[in-house]
Amino acid sequence: MLRYAVRRLLGAIPTLFVIITLAFFLMRVAPGGPFDQERTLEPTVMANLNKAFHLDRPLYEQYAVYLGNLLRGDLGPSFVYRDFSVGELLGAGLPISMLLGACALLLALLVGGTLGIIAALKQNSTVDYLVIAVATFGITVPNFVVAPVLSLVFGVWLGILPAGGWEGAHPAYMLLPVITLALPQIAIVARLIRGAMLEALRSDHVRTARAYGLPARLVVIVHSLRGAALPVISYLGPAAAALLTGSVVVETIFGIPGIGRYFVQGALNRDYTLVMGTVVIVAVFVVLFNLAVDLLYAAIDPRVRYD
Repeated sequence: MLRYAVRRLLGAIPTLFVIITLAFFLMRVAPGGPFDQERTLEPTVMANLNKAFHLDRPLYEQYAVYLGNLLRGDLGPSFVYRDFSVGELLGAGLPISMLLGACALLLALLVGGTLGIIAALKQNSTVDYLVIAVATFGITVPNFVVAPVLSLVFGVWLGILPAGGWEGAHPAYMLLPVITLALPQIAIVARLIRGAMLEALRSDHVRTARAYGLPARLVVIVHSLRGAALPVISYLGPAAAALLTGSVVVETIFGIPGIGRYFVQGALNRDYTLVMGTVVIVAVFVVLFNLAVDLLYAAIDPRVRYD
């Protein structure tokens, strides 16, 4: 298992290199620059800024300098937030995004898994149809619609929760963003669990367990749910990476200082290093979570071996 994990990590290096290279050159191709403002700077000031941030060099030299700094763990200075480095900004925003994402992922697994199991056990009933309808609604309605509606209803009209902002890890400020992040994941998990549970309940080993007179709760939780969890585990890799590294829409609407919000501000302000730092963090998380999913898959399913 350890040898497989090392091979996967080594094999991910070329993938990360391609992602970083594409992101670097695509950012430079986009029109505008980090120092373009409504009021044009004097040529001398602009030249000094470009020289200070190595933007006066040829593009391939800028790329080589960035790769060299990245190999040393230096994500570079922010072009817009002059008093902060990219590492400092992402170091402050990443824990917030991970906290929100972890809460949303846990909520999605608990609620979505429960709804999927209930729907599978009551197939073709009113409860089953209701779960499918709610899941379809949760998948089709995007975050940029759900977030303003929740903020308007609970923050403005009812006034029982803050409409936005961030005050540490206060639950009142976390509730609406977590629900917004979790809703589509609840819907997807519920549908995956329902479909997998229906297949698991008809499998031979579950029928045998029932024939031996095992309690229904034991048959569902131990024998059926273990096999039904495999599709959800496969989905958790990219889902966890997306949630734990922040949601661009949710953090922007609710004014949360996570890395998703920094990514938007960096893209709008042409803050090359801030956008690149966010891309690197997200890419690393995707690689690590996909590896963790593969290892967890083997731990749950004894038929899977990586030797």
